[in-house]
Amino acid sequence: MDRATEGLTGPQSVDPPGEPVANGADPTAPLLDRCAFPPAGTAVDCAVSGGPDSTALLVLAVAAGLEVTCWTVDHGLRSTSADEVRLVAHNALSLGVPTVTVDGLVVDGPDLEQRARDVRRAALPGGVLTGHTADDQAETVLLNLLRGAGVPGTAGIGEPDRRPLLALRRAETRGLCTALGLRVVDDPSNDDPRFTRNRVRHEVLPLLADVAGRDPVPLLARHATLAGEATGLLAGLVVDVDPADVRSVADLPDDLVRLAVRRWLTVQVTGPIAGRPTGPPPDQASVDRVLDVVRGRVVATEVAGGHRVRRSAGFLVFESR
Repeated sequence: MDRATEGLTGPQSVDPPGEPVANGADPTAPLLDRCAFPPAGTAVDCAVSGGPDSTALLVLAVAAGLEVTCWTVDHGLRSTSADEVRLVAHNALSLGVPTVTVDGLVVDGPDLEQRARDVRRAALPGGVLTGHTADDQAETVLLNLLRGAGVPGTAGIGEPDRRPLLALRRAETRGLCTALGLRVVDDPSNDDPRFTRNRVRHEVLPLLADVAGRDPVPLLARHATLAGEATGLLAGLVVDVDPADVRSVADLPDDLVRLAVRRWLTVQVTGPIAGRPTGPPPDQASVDRVLDVVRGRVVATEVAGGHRVRRSAGFLVFESR
């Protein structure tokens, strides 16, 4: 249920306000040139959790001259969630931006991150902008490598056109909020080691930096850009290939059929909801198993996520979990 939110009643899980800029300098100016916002005057929706990244997204979208609507999803996971929602609305109001809050309750437990993401994707409008940064991009590249997601996985976060802050660093978004005196939500789940992303963030990336003697984030972010270009080129090779019709690909080499299977499987597994994917690209092992079904080596197989693909009357059938 959508509900307008206004006011603020002392949120408990937020950082204290920073000191506003005293010399009159515009702290958004050095960041905007590295952002990828649409032209001024464009109407956009921004997903804002209240953390520094999404709060900076809101600030920078306004500074870019966009007509902004702030969207926030209340998962009800913490006793302070209502206060955090009010903080988002308060910050948006200070920027002259209306806020829409959606109740999207999620119960703690297994697959919490994925379930919360699914709720947000279903609740937020299509094309909504998010505050993902270069640090998020680097983490996603490593996570997808660990999943065995191949070249498409190392392209990092999908739909880069919805991620205007991908060239910025997490320290810069927090610094912007501090410079403007904006309070932000400090989400304790970002430090919870039960989530693999947090271990990559707090353990793997610092270790890589120590081993390499340099910051790995720009390198991984650059790799994501190159892998995205390669993925686009590869997708063009099979744009007219339908692996679900197994007879139509009988004479094609396995390498091309794998590319077509990956594209087909991505659509089947990940959605879409509101026209956009709802999960990461399929892992290579799942692609290879579906290729075995296409070639008739097996009748059916399971793929990542507990789904099933079988062959029937010369066509692939996808059975969702």
